[in-house]
Amino acid sequence: MSDLKIAIILGSTRPGRNGKAVADWVLAKAAARTGAKYELVDLADYPLPHLDEALPPAMGQYAGEHTKAWAATIAGFDGFIFVSPEYNHSTSGVLKNAIDYLHAEWNNKAAGFVSYGSLGGARAIEHLRAIASELQIATVRQQLSFSLFTDFENFSTFNPGPQHDDPATVLFDQLEAWAGALKPLRG
Repeated sequence: MSDLKIAIILGSTRPGRNGKAVADWVLAKAAARTGAKYELVDLADYPLPHLDEALPPAMGQYAGEHTKAWAATIAGFDGFIFVSPEYNHSTSGVLKNAIDYLHAEWNNKAAGFVSYGSLGGARAIEHLRAIASELQIATVRQQLSFSLFTDFENFSTFNPGPQHDDPATVLFDQLEAWAGALKPLRG
């Protein structure tokens, strides 16, 4: 097993959220991988208030215990898979807030994206790619987009078809390659 660690960050905390099933599916697909160890990081377990740090995150001088705990969690990973709903043509507020809390902990790491929504969450991924770029996160090309119309029964029960299996493998392959390539940059 590789020493690479990848966080699958579940970017929704809504009651009855669809994202938990999507993130669990990603984690199950990753379980057989030998190129990295994958772990679910559920934002529901990190109740961050709206950004409440007085100093900019780029300074790395975190005051809040919730920020320090979040920073310690993210610092331990080499890469990320952001699982995001699409809300109002973008990602969720809770995911954006969690990303905004930190700076150096994201730098020189790799990320892939999994989204869901009426249009597969494509617009959420577009916004996340721009945010990642600012934080020096290298994003991989492959992404997974799940439609509420075709990949969910009654818009709530996640039931993806086998057409998503090969793209998931490509996403994992790309992410592991980039996470490994970037690791030396972090010393």
